[in-house]
Amino acid sequence: MKFTNGYWHVRDEINPLFAVEYADHRINGDSLTIYAPGRNVFHRGASLNLGMITVELTSPMEDVIKVSMRHFEGTTYPGPFVEINDTHPHVSIEETDTTLTYTTGSTKAVICKEPNAWSIRFFDGDRELTNTQFRNMAYMTNTETDRTYMVEQLSIDVDEYIYGLGERFTPFVKNGQTVEMWNEDGGTASEISYKNIPFYITNKGYGVLIDNEGDAAYEIASEKVERIQFSVEGERLDYFVINGKTPKGTIQKYTELTGKPALPPAWSFGLWLTTSFTTNYDETTTSHFIDGMAERNIPLHVFHFDCFWMEAFEWCNFTWDSKTFPDPKGMIERYHEKGLKICVWINPYIAQKSYLFQEGKERGYLIKKTNGDVWQTDMWQAGMGLVDFTNPEAVRWYQEKLKVLLDQGVDCFKTDFGERIPVKDIAYFDGSDPVKMHNYYTQLYNQTVFELLERERGVGEAVLFARSATVGGQKFPAHWGGDSSASYFSMAETLRSGLSLACAGFGFWSHDISGFESTAPADIYKRWCQFGLLSSHSRLHGSSSYRVPWLFDDEACDVLEKFTKLKCSLMPYLYHQAVLSHEEGTPMMRPMFVEFPTDRACEPLDKQYMLGDSLLVAPIFKNSGEVEYYLPEGKWYNLLTETVVEGGKWQTETHDYFSMPLLVRPNTLLAVGSCDTKPDYDYADGVTFYICMPEDGAAAEASVTDLSGKIVMNAKAVRSNDIVTLQVTGGSNWQYKVLGDEALTVVTQS
Repeated sequence: MKFTNGYWHVRDEINPLFAVEYADHRINGDSLTIYAPGRNVFHRGASLNLGMITVELTSPMEDVIKVSMRHFEGTTYPGPFVEINDTHPHVSIEETDTTLTYTTGSTKAVICKEPNAWSIRFFDGDRELTNTQFRNMAYMTNTETDRTYMVEQLSIDVDEYIYGLGERFTPFVKNGQTVEMWNEDGGTASEISYKNIPFYITNKGYGVLIDNEGDAAYEIASEKVERIQFSVEGERLDYFVINGKTPKGTIQKYTELTGKPALPPAWSFGLWLTTSFTTNYDETTTSHFIDGMAERNIPLHVFHFDCFWMEAFEWCNFTWDSKTFPDPKGMIERYHEKGLKICVWINPYIAQKSYLFQEGKERGYLIKKTNGDVWQTDMWQAGMGLVDFTNPEAVRWYQEKLKVLLDQGVDCFKTDFGERIPVKDIAYFDGSDPVKMHNYYTQLYNQTVFELLERERGVGEAVLFARSATVGGQKFPAHWGGDSSASYFSMAETLRSGLSLACAGFGFWSHDISGFESTAPADIYKRWCQFGLLSSHSRLHGSSSYRVPWLFDDEACDVLEKFTKLKCSLMPYLYHQAVLSHEEGTPMMRPMFVEFPTDRACEPLDKQYMLGDSLLVAPIFKNSGEVEYYLPEGKWYNLLTETVVEGGKWQTETHDYFSMPLLVRPNTLLAVGSCDTKPDYDYADGVTFYICMPEDGAAAEASVTDLSGKIVMNAKAVRSNDIVTLQVTGGSNWQYKVLGDEALTVVTQS
């Protein structure tokens, strides 16, 4: 939201109250409260008829400083609130004649006490990260609407780039953009998003999280090009300055604060195939798809039933359409015998025709209006209401309905929707603020389903396919990128959104291979298969047409087979990266600048990514097969073309459908499995360690886990001149393969 006309003038309808100077402070334990009046108090009389902003500094975690800005403290401040992990770190508060310094770890906030010189400067040691100064921190009143807003403006350094703010389909670097935190169902080709996360990171290595689930608005190097402005309606604004030293460290610190991703089961990393959305299907149809994949030697691991497994007009009743699926339990058993896991589509909406509507209405389990009526709409399903997940009884009721499906053999759920949440005249069971609940609703929805799966299937066996999210949503993986279109443009915007989402610690992410809307030509289908099978999770899904490869062309079957088998063989490496994502909070798919923070050429890159620590992926977005990508310094090795590529520069290549840029990072020990038909197998049995060590004196390590994520095998390679010493502990029947330098002699030690 903009409050000014140019640099000098505030808009006519806006009455500003800026923090102008330090007046006083109080210390209460580890809390520092500063009082900042709206003008220079040059004598006692100047303190009259004067507004003031109260600023409180606290620290929930080392190297994290929370700033709470308040105008009228008597105003109620209802939730919901983001769950924050408070570790009660050591804090020091020091005062001089001119400053107050609040320190946690190596991070400090320095408050200027001099007259008419308001500022808070945030440092990592002696390195300034950002600051708020004169005419930055403010309380704004719109005199035409009587609405009030708390506003902050933090400095953006020369050459500083802003990233993140959730899933964003707009340009990857956010400088110059206006961004609003409001979950909506809008596809992948606009500025609106399914997953709004009020957290950004910068290439300087710190991040900022707004602690408000409401309609926060950002002006990023736009209203004031030297600053990032964020604002919320009301009398209070809280934000955290998070200093992880580097972009990767800050993502890890953010997930330490808001929650680490759960570890998905290994089987979920295989290929998912769905019925698509509005297509006609029954067991004969789905069996034809499943058997057709097997006949073409394409490994398939999860089959998903989309909306019409239930009757039309009854979404959701969680009951199989008996006319189409007369024996769902038997069907699921038959598919389990084929080695498949089963996923079914759900959402949190209850159509009026569903038998659950009357039950939910009578028990008070549906969201109500302030007059006591059930809130209803005809959008999506006729007369539908929404489950009120702030009511613990409604949560248990919803879980009981889903448990029936689990008892039938369903393995996981696609938790669709969760964005169309009303805010006008709404009363939640627990009294939550409806505006804040608009974005936070999805957190309660996905948590309800995920916790049921953990309880019934066991920790480590729970996985969702979720569309909407907010802060903390990374705890309930996996998420997919929403309704894309069957085009290269949409494929590229999908990748941009996934890389933006990764900046908020979403470790596991997917997308609809070949696009959801329309039907892709065979060319795009095959290129998207490459990209999809080199994502953390891989799903073939569409809207009005099926996505089995033989409907595109014969070659599509071969491409899908190759890349599915490639992913299965990479599972010893990929699953260890998944474990690291779960333990450390670093996403599996990550932007280049996160992995190479000192390489300035990596900062704007949004058409390539690192898949874990050691694999670089550059999808192809042209029907010519041409691709341009950047390689950081060193000698990289393309796994598919078996060639060495010199880094430190841009590359231009042309690839057929069976190859693409998939490069092993220099000085890497890559664990490759002995099985290429499934993602869940004994990774340590027969594993091959690919040695990519072009530099003398280099060392590399690799670990292999079991299916629970426990490390069962470690390997280390050290190069000295032309000799590589490879030491391996654990596992059995392991082998090695040298990449790109056959002159190396390998000495193995067990």
